[in-house]
Amino acid sequence: MLNRICILISLFFAVQSQAQTKDSLAVKYAATITSEELRDHLMILASDEFEGRETGYAGQKKAADFLRKYFMELGVPGCIDGDYIQSFPLRKESTLESSMTIESEELTFIDDFYFFPGFEANMFESNEVAFAGYGISSDGYDDYAGVNVKDKIVLVLPGEPMDKKGNSRITGSDMMSEWSGDFRVKREAAQKQGAKALLIVNEDYERYIGRVKYYLQNPGMRLDMERPEKEAVLPVFFIKKETADVMLSLTKMKSVATASKKINKKGKSLNALIETKVKINANRKAEKLSSENVLCFIEGSDPILKDEVVVVTAHYDHVGKTGDDIYNGADDDGSGTVTVMEIAEAFVMAKRDGHGPKRSVLVMTVSGEEKGLLGSEWYTEHPVFPLKNTVANLNVDMIGRLDEAHAGNENYVYLIGSDKLSTTLHKISEDANANYTQLELDYTFNAPDDPNRFYYRSDHYNFAKNNIPVIFYFSGVHEDYHQPTDTPDKILYDKTEKIGRLIFHTTWELANRAERIVVDVENDFD
Repeated sequence: MLNRICILISLFFAVQSQAQTKDSLAVKYAATITSEELRDHLMILASDEFEGRETGYAGQKKAADFLRKYFMELGVPGCIDGDYIQSFPLRKESTLESSMTIESEELTFIDDFYFFPGFEANMFESNEVAFAGYGISSDGYDDYAGVNVKDKIVLVLPGEPMDKKGNSRITGSDMMSEWSGDFRVKREAAQKQGAKALLIVNEDYERYIGRVKYYLQNPGMRLDMERPEKEAVLPVFFIKKETADVMLSLTKMKSVATASKKINKKGKSLNALIETKVKINANRKAEKLSSENVLCFIEGSDPILKDEVVVVTAHYDHVGKTGDDIYNGADDDGSGTVTVMEIAEAFVMAKRDGHGPKRSVLVMTVSGEEKGLLGSEWYTEHPVFPLKNTVANLNVDMIGRLDEAHAGNENYVYLIGSDKLSTTLHKISEDANANYTQLELDYTFNAPDDPNRFYYRSDHYNFAKNNIPVIFYFSGVHEDYHQPTDTPDKILYDKTEKIGRLIFHTTWELANRAERIVVDVENDFD
C-alpha cells in the first residue's frame, strides 16, 4: 500500500514538474516578442519605400519580398515547392465611367452617387421607383408590406425608425440594430422581395465620400477564378438626400425629412410607387493582376500531431497611395504583421532549442484583405495544408492603437469570435490571459447583434465559415484609420508587445495540448 502511495505521489510531482517546465518555456519564448523588435520591423514595413502596400502593385510585392526574406533568415524551409510564396490571380474593375440619370438630371459618379463592386449587371432602367421606407423587413415591422417591388428599383432611407424618446422601434432601446450598421442587411431584404436594384440615401454624403473616395477612385478587385453558380448579388447605389428629395417630392411624403418624421411618429412604414425615369450605367473596365500570401511553416515535433496545424494570420497589404499621399498602414495592419513575424521567430527559437511545438504552426501574412479578404479566401479555397487538419486560426488586425472607448487605457484588446465555434478555444484564451498577460479582454464587438459586423470583416472569417475555430484580435478604429496619418510613430509598442505575447501563449497551448480542440458550437454563416 505504501509503495502504491509513493508511486502516485511521484507521478503527481512528475506531472506538476512537466506543467511547470511547459509554462516556463512558454514564458521564455514569449519574452522574445519585444517592443523594440516590433518597432524595428514596423519602421521598415510601414515606411514610404513600400508605397502603402496596395494589393497587386509594386509596394505590396516589395513587402512580400521583405517578409519572404525574413522567414528565410529565420532558417525555416519554404513549404510551397521550397518557397514561401502562395500567388493568386486577381481581376481589377474600374467604375469611374459610371453614370445615373433621374428624369433629365444627369448625376456624376462620386460627386452625386457611388456604389461598390460585387454585382454582375451593368445597365438598369425603369419608369417607376418603389419607395420602401427604411428598407426593413423583420418581425413586427415590415417596410415591404403592401408594396410590390418585384423587378423594380427600390428607394430606402438610411438607419431605422425611432420613437419620440430616441429609442429604436426595432430593438426597443437606444441600441441600434444591424439595420443601421450594415447596408448588406437591407440589400438582402430587397433581394428577397425581388428588387432589380436598391437606392439607399446617405444623409452624411460628403463626409462619408471623404472616407471612401480612395476606394471609389481606385478600382475594386476580386479573385479571378471560376466559381460555382450562386444567386446574383443585388446592385446597391448610394445617393444624396437632395436626389431622394426630388423623387419623394412626387409623393405625399414630399422629402426624406418628412418621410422619416411620419414613419417615426406613427411607428409603422410608409411606402409608395413613384413614377420617375431612372437610368443607371454601372460601367466597369477590367484588367488582370496577381498578389501573394507569404507563409512560414514551423513543423511540429510530434510524429502524429504534426499533421495538425495552428494558423496565425495578419494581412500585410494596405490601400496604397494617392498622389503624394502614402497610406503607410502602420496600425492597419502593420501592427498585426510585425506581431506575427515575432511570433514566428519565437516558435523557431523554441524548435531550435529542442522545444518545438507538438503540432505544426503556420504563420501566414496574407494580402488582399483591404480588397475583400481575398488572400485568405484564396488560401481556404486552395489550402497548402488540409483544412480538416487545421486546428484554429488566430488572426491579428490592428492592435497598435487606442480607440475612443479606451482613451488613456492601453491594457485592453477586443476579442471577436473566440466562443462562436469552440468553447474550449475560448477557455484557452481566457486562461492564457489570466496566467500570463492580464489584459482587459473586451467582447463588445463579439455580440451577435454588433452593427459593425467586425466578425465578418477580417481574414479569420474565411476560416470560420469553413468551421475552423477562430479568434480575431483587434484594438478598434481610430481617427487615422485608412488615412495617410496612420504612421509608425503613433504605434503603442508596449501594448502591441503584450497582445503579441497573449497570442503566442494561446498558440503555444493550442499547439502543445494533448487533445485537439473541438467544434462544439453551431454557427450560422449567412
